[in-house]
Amino acid sequence: MARPTIKEALLQVSRVWKQLAWDGVMSIETVDEYIEVTERLIDFARAHQITRLDDVTPALAEAFVNAPGHDRHRGIVPTPAGSTRRQRRSAVTSLFVHARALGLTKAAPMVDSAPIARSPRRPGADLQPHEIARLQFHSERGMPATRHAALLALLLAGFWSAEVGAASSADLDLTAGAVRTKGSTRTLARTCPLDEWGVYVLGLRATHLGRRGAAPYRLVASATSAPNVVQSSVGAGFGDIARRSGLSTRARKVEPRDITRYVARKILNETGQLSEVARHLGLSSLDVAASLADLQWHTGGDAA
Repeated sequence: MARPTIKEALLQVSRVWKQLAWDGVMSIETVDEYIEVTERLIDFARAHQITRLDDVTPALAEAFVNAPGHDRHRGIVPTPAGSTRRQRRSAVTSLFVHARALGLTKAAPMVDSAPIARSPRRPGADLQPHEIARLQFHSERGMPATRHAALLALLLAGFWSAEVGAASSADLDLTAGAVRTKGSTRTLARTCPLDEWGVYVLGLRATHLGRRGAAPYRLVASATSAPNVVQSSVGAGFGDIARRSGLSTRARKVEPRDITRYVARKILNETGQLSEVARHLGLSSLDVAASLADLQWHTGGDAA
């Protein structure tokens, strides 16, 4: 058996990952993340004078999973978050699983690695209409040159973070008061209604961006950024709005998902139909829709 380098193994395994994405087994965002993590593993291993895949020991793999990282401002993060460590562990595990299947190695450095515990999910912020109004007010600062109002308008229309980042001027139908999304790996394509405020701020944003060049153009994020970078950028942009409004504090974190929960509750209150919540948010699962709308729901068909 040849002794390939980690880089040579990545080239072969990445083809497998991309085929899995093509087959719908894995998302392309996960493929991009796994490739990025493995490239960092290459650098980390090289710093320890290791380049061959077979020479990656359990101790080295564990040290890589727990290694310090950087935040989005390139500051040092001494202890990586659990989500970062899980992502690294998952990528390294997948690399070796597929490398073994391809006959590139017999090594399994993560086989005895202990699972990384998840923190309990935070309860939702349970946003109220007056708090939504505060978010809208503070998002308007600097518009339409800034993206914040457009970002919030898309979330309030029922878009998820990945969909917000992909939204372009071509998706807007301001005359009809609607915006289209192609969906994402977890949501369905659909058309979402815009309220009066959404039509107003998105119209201003589209007009502003239209002065820069030919349409279509992204409303919130750069078209040249990788999907995971775009989604992170959307989260950071919303975080700016939530902090400016005073709603997101050390004691209470407000996230894009809290807007989705607000939209879900609003639709359920207006229509009384859980199916409308699922349709509006592009969900194929009524269980997920019920969870977002804070509705007790039993898969056996009995609603509390």
